[in-house]
Amino acid sequence: MCLDKVVMRFAGVVVLVSVALAHFVSPYWLLLTVFAGFNLIQASFTGFCPAAIVFKKLGAKPGPAFE
Repeated sequence: MCLDKVVMRFAGVVVLVSVALAHFVSPYWLLLTVFAGFNLIQASFTGFCPAAIVFKKLGAKPGPAFE
C-alpha cells in the first residue's frame, strides 16, 4: 500500500478515536483531533510528516505526496 494512503487512513483513525474518546471519556480528547488537524495542515505546506517517516521505515512504498 502506498504511503499516502497509509498516512491518510491513520489520520482518519486518530480523528475518529479521538471523537469517540471525547464523547465517552473526556472532552479534552478533542485536543488530539486538533493536533491531527494541525499536523495535516503543516504537512501539506512543508512535506514533513512524522507519521510518514515512521510508516516509510516500516516499509510502506512512497507515494506522490511524501517522496
